[in-house]
Amino acid sequence: MFRRKKKDEPTDAPAAPEVSAEAAPSEPASETVNAESSSAPVEAAPAITEAVTTPAGGESKVAVAKGRSGNRVQKVGTVASDKMQKTVIVRVDRQVLHPKYRRYVRRTSKFMAHDDLGATIGDRVRIVETRPLSAKKRWRVVEIVQKAAK
Repeated sequence: MFRRKKKDEPTDAPAAPEVSAEAAPSEPASETVNAESSSAPVEAAPAITEAVTTPAGGESKVAVAKGRSGNRVQKVGTVASDKMQKTVIVRVDRQVLHPKYRRYVRRTSKFMAHDDLGATIGDRVRIVETRPLSAKKRWRVVEIVQKAAK
């Protein structure tokens, strides 16, 4: 049987050479900073550098981006109900391949979404996930893709 090696056990592969923070760059740090500042300014979220202690005992600088959110899930669906204040129910249809019959079957999911744009029944809207706004509401309407035909 195979077993997992523990972290303390020596491996057959040669050990990777450790690089300290002072010996790593071949150029002085001041030249790289000047080269970056002379180029065109780039807009980005502010990064905070933190000192992180490595297992070897040295410290290295790590840039941590604050204030950026990851990619949030977006869905496009049809408004099924707008009877609540600032809340709509969005029906999202998707097609799934049936495992036995190999035909596409329509599956429907309903999501409660916060609506500041004033979407009405029949509108196609784009919703994006967000923090919990109520017991069942975790989505927000970001745009009305197509208004309903009146």
